[in-house]
Amino acid sequence: GVWYEDGKFYRVDKNVAPLVSPSVVQKSTQTAGGRIRFKTDSPYIAIKAVFHNTEVVTIMADVAVKGFDFYVDGVFVRSFSPAPGQGDGDFESIREVGGEGGEHEITINMPLYAGITELYIGLDEKASLSAAEPYKISKPVVFYGSSITNGACASRPGMTYESIISRRLNCDFHNLGFGGSARGESAMADYIAGMEMSAFVYDYDHNAPSVEHLANTHEAMFMKVREKHPTLPIIMLSRPQDLNREALKARFEVVKATYDNAKARGDENVYLINGSTLFD
Repeated sequence: GVWYEDGKFYRVDKNVAPLVSPSVVQKSTQTAGGRIRFKTDSPYIAIKAVFHNTEVVTIMADVAVKGFDFYVDGVFVRSFSPAPGQGDGDFESIREVGGEGGEHEITINMPLYAGITELYIGLDEKASLSAAEPYKISKPVVFYGSSITNGACASRPGMTYESIISRRLNCDFHNLGFGGSARGESAMADYIAGMEMSAFVYDYDHNAPSVEHLANTHEAMFMKVREKHPTLPIIMLSRPQDLNREALKARFEVVKATYDNAKARGDENVYLINGSTLFD
């Protein structure tokens, strides 16, 4: 979900982000969706991180914004989290692996809103170290959307909805959620269309500034991705909110029209999720 380049971790190509918006440039170095996976028999895991920004998100816990959490053989153990009030700078923590001795598969989920310049993982000096088992579904699922996709307001990094789905399906994923800044821009649609993926999920209704904007961009994004990936499963969502106002109903109809038009063209790999039903 993230890669290291020029002293920072990125989740969007640094040459593409400026074509989208200044906000996406800033958010492109948040490590949402990043995972570190390996096998080891070390009895403990240590982390040292150096942040270049730790965005303040007042409605979220610090462990989600700038902490890490780790899973042992697919089971959550505990989190690594900076001390309360700790801002940019160094952060170190050690956690016991627990359970039976021997080799275990470790997954460390990276912060949802922090940017990282240096990251070190510490193990016992006599410990084994090897690659994790490949994902069952190797090509990532690409998720594009608003702050919900970005990670708000998960309790910790491993509890975003994409992370939960990826653990259940044993698949890789790429988080392209940008709080307040997902507007279906043409440059972002082109970037996504060029990615290798096993499925595409998009939901940026919340960030589209108007019904008209959504109408002008939603089907256009779908068509760009579909042109490059003729048989790719594409899943579109409307916002998870009751359709209790005319504007919300109109927004849903825009999303539904993209789906209906695709089905009318004979597209059998497109799916619609009505967000208003997610809490039924």
